[in-house]
Order: sequence, then C-alpha cells, then structure tokens
Amino acid sequence: MAATEFAAIDEQRFRAFHWRATLTTGLGVFCDGYDLSSIGLVLTLVLASFGHTAVISAASGALTAAALVGSAVGALLFGVLGQKGRKRFYGYDVLILGVAAIAQAFAPNLPWLIGIRFALGIGVGADYVLSPTIMAEHANRADRGRALGLGFGTMWPIGAVTAALVLLVLKALGVSPDLQWRIVLAGGAIPAFSVLYFRRRMPETARYLAKLAGDAVEAGAVMTQIAGRQTAAPARDDRSFWTVFAAHARPILSAALLWMIYDLVVYFSVLFGPSVIAKSVGLSPAGFTLLLELVFLIPTSVLFSVFLIDRIGRKALQGWGFFVGAIMVTVFAAMQHQIATAPVLGFAVFGLFNLASTGPGIVSGAGILGVELAPTRIRSVAQSITVAAGRIGAATSGYGFPWLISHIGQAGAYYVIGLLGLLGALCTWLLVPETGRISLEAINREESPAPA
Repeated sequence: MAATEFAAIDEQRFRAFHWRATLTTGLGVFCDGYDLSSIGLVLTLVLASFGHTAVISAASGALTAAALVGSAVGALLFGVLGQKGRKRFYGYDVLILGVAAIAQAFAPNLPWLIGIRFALGIGVGADYVLSPTIMAEHANRADRGRALGLGFGTMWPIGAVTAALVLLVLKALGVSPDLQWRIVLAGGAIPAFSVLYFRRRMPETARYLAKLAGDAVEAGAVMTQIAGRQTAAPARDDRSFWTVFAAHARPILSAALLWMIYDLVVYFSVLFGPSVIAKSVGLSPAGFTLLLELVFLIPTSVLFSVFLIDRIGRKALQGWGFFVGAIMVTVFAAMQHQIATAPVLGFAVFGLFNLASTGPGIVSGAGILGVELAPTRIRSVAQSITVAAGRIGAATSGYGFPWLISHIGQAGAYYVIGLLGLLGALCTWLLVPETGRISLEAINREESPAPA
C-alpha cells in the first residue's frame, strides 16, 4: 500500500479547518465534563433532597456511577453504528445529552434520577467514540495529539469549571438547595444543543469514505477541502472486519486496559472529591472544584496538549504521569492525620496528584490510543471497546471508593489508588508503542511510515 495515500491530510499544516473541527468536537467533551463532574458537585444536595444523609453509601454509589455505566452501553452501541458512517450518527450524541440533562431537573425521586443519568451516559459514551474518531481521521500527522488533547483533554475540565461556577452563582442568588442541583444538572443542555447544528455540518471523514464506504469521489472532495488542492482518494479496504480485528486485538485491548486503569485512578476525585476530599481540606464543593481545575488541571492540560504530547510522545507523557501521580496520592494517604492542621498543604499535594494525572488524561482519557492503534476498517468499534473499558473503570471507582473507605479507611483507599497508578505506568511502558507524529496508516502497518 502506498505511503502517500493520505499524505494530503497527514502532511497538511494545522489550518482553520482543523481549528473548527477541534472546537466542534471539543464542545461535546465540554458537555461530558460538565455532566459527569456536576453530579459530584451537587451530590450532597441531591441526597439530602431525597432524604439520604450519608454521602458514602450505596445510594451515592449508584447515583455517581449511573451515567458511567450508561456511557459504556452508549460506547458499544455507537461503536457499531460508527462503522456505517461517522457523520451519519454525529449529533445524536449531544441530542441525547441535551434531552437527558433537562429531564434531570424533573426527577421525582432518586431511582428516577439514576435512570435518567444512565440515559445521559449513553450520549456521553457515543460522544467518546465518535468525536475522537472523527478528529483523528481529519487531523494531520504532526498535530494529531494537539487536536485531540485540546479538544478532549482540555475541554473536559473547562466543562467541570463551568458547572462549579453555575453552582456558585445559584448559591449567591439564594436559590433553594433543591432547585440548585436541578438547575446545575439541567444546565448541561445548553452547550449540548448549541453544538448540534455544527456537528451535523461536519464533513464525513475521507478515511471512512475511502476505506469503508468505497466512495472515492466524496473522499477526494473532503481531502481536497482539507488540503486546499485537488487530491485523489485511495481504494476501499475489502478485508473482513474480523481479520483486521484479530491482527490488531493486542494493542486495542492494551489501550482498553490503560483507559480502565486511568479511570479507576482519577474518578474517585471526580465523583467524591467535591464532597469527601473537599471537606477534609476545608473547602466547599464548588470552591474545591474551581481551585483544582483552574490552578492545576486546565493550565496543565493546555501545556501538555500544545507543547508536549506531539514532542515528547504519548508513552513518556502517560507513563511518567501515572508514576508521579502514584507518588503524590501515596503522600496524600500518608498525611491524612496532618491534613486537619495543614489543609493547604493537603490540597497542594492532592492538586499535584491531579496535575500529574493530566498526562494519562491527555492520552488515554482523551481516547487517543484507541483511535490511533486501530485501522480505519475497525476504528470506531476499537474505540468503543476502549471507551467501555474506561467507563467500567470509572463506574467501579464510583461504587468501589465508598466500599474501600468503609472497609480500610480513607488512607487505605488512597494507597490502593497509588498502586493502580504504578500499574498504569508499568503497562504504558510495556504494552503500547509510541504513536506520536506517525500517520494512522503507518501505525497500523497499512503503509510505510512517513518521515518524522
């Protein structure tokens, strides 16, 4: 197979088209960050509204994990649908997010809210499959990490900050606690519906059109649109799905394992940080989230996405991020008895854990490995497997963190997180290849590598 079949895309500089695509795909991840983090912000308000007093309980575990379980289902469903067209189903993800977000405001009891958040999770899972797949297939070789990092790794914490700001404004206005959580959760509908029109206008990817649809004319037109010059498209990939999947199963499953480990490590912070950890360091849920995101996560996400991911590579950014994060959360566990007298120091150490975890967040958490380690022929299904694995890890964290605290205490739970971080570092260095600045076809042995 010729080394230059998608060279018109791979060797193109980062143009206005790529910025529009990054924003359009990234706004969906903004919704994901808003929707998934907002439940942690209002968790105590929701539980109190429905007569539950214990934050660490089976009820809180079910509520925080519902959207994550739903997202695993949504990922697997839209991974299969994505094989019939990336753009064809693009926009349905944010439509589900918008409708479910509004429905949360009218939940009459906790079981209803859990069910609605499960449905919302289906939209989240769909977006986690479609958006990285579309962005990766449109991106150029040298800046693919930047596009995915900015669109996914950075927009997620910005969504979380927005949810915290909405809650602070409602508190300042004196809105009742029952209305606060309903308005905060429903607020996710605004960005979801706002991006729907632009997603429907995104072009189908040239790689899908050429390799799966066999439409060389339309594929060439999209390549010409991106490259700014007349470009011919390569031929259809007629290999069977299962033949291709069998040849690439090992790296795909490795990517899935790494996303699962990452979500196991970080989602205790997303789901219970604003309630459990914030209380231990003397902060309100909204104040905790704002400080954590603005001081540690957003600046680091931008730095890693713009300057590091395509320069030092995926393996270094993720492996060292896991390792340093494991050290920081272990230190945080060891100083549990000192946090009451030194809450600022405790928050700083916990912030450094989150800062380090941004490395694997930009790589595995942004879905980069799933879309890079699978050929176009099977890419959306491969991505759905990695997303589902991550969501299973996140849901396990939602259920398991309260269980760990009740059985081995907070310090013991943090030590477990540290061990998982070390496992993530080891698996990163041993299981996956470096994919930075290499064409998707070269990564997956579909053509000869382009020069770095």
